Amino acid sequence: MISPWVLFIGIAIVSWLVQMNLQSKFKKYSKIPTGNGMTGRDVALKMLHDNGIYDVKVTHTLGQLTDHYNPANKTVNLSEGVYDSNSIMAAAVAAHECGHAVQHARMYAPLKMRSALVPIVNFSSSIVTWVLLAGILMLSTFPQLLWIGIILFATTTLFSFITLPVEINASKRALVWLNSSGITNSFNHSQAEDALRSAAYTYVVAALGSLATLIYYVMIAMGRRD
Repeated sequence: MISPWVLFIGIAIVSWLVQMNLQSKFKKYSKIPTGNGMTGRDVALKMLHDNGIYDVKVTHTLGQLTDHYNPANKTVNLSEGVYDSNSIMAAAVAAHECGHAVQHARMYAPLKMRSALVPIVNFSSSIVTWVLLAGILMLSTFPQLLWIGIILFATTTLFSFITLPVEINASKRALVWLNSSGITNSFNHSQAEDALRSAAYTYVVAALGSLATLIYYVMIAMGRRD
């Protein structure tokens, strides 16, 4: 059996490589204009309106790769390198985040499930580290505590895997719309697709990492720690 530590190190290396690849793609495609002069904000507004959505605001957020859709206040939040940029990367990212807004408007089931888990995951994340630590220290006298920690951690793992179809579907919606609306063309559509695929890999690695960690704690609870 592969040692959990070998698995963790492997996932950590893959995660680093995926992040480096995403940042490299972000820099590369941020220098390539779409050709129509539309900024990330313009693209976001057009996609929302083309889908009959007028109650979602497009706002600016600080940082890089901090773009996100907030279903609580219905805002598409675009980062510094996306909001005012007319690059193919900006168009792809803006369309992807609007893909989440479309999911919300269409009541996409995985998104509803993920949103329902947010309060539970937030609570679990705030205490799970301490519960797991205490559970390991008290494994011989109070083994049930570690299993409680495992259950709490399992909610974050479940959240990571539910996130995968949500993100993949948002990218598919974005790419279909970018092509049909003429924002991308035969020359740069593959670049938008490549950019979103690179972003999706980060969610896959995060989910696998969470699963590996969960399995490790289960092994400890079952007395099989290496």
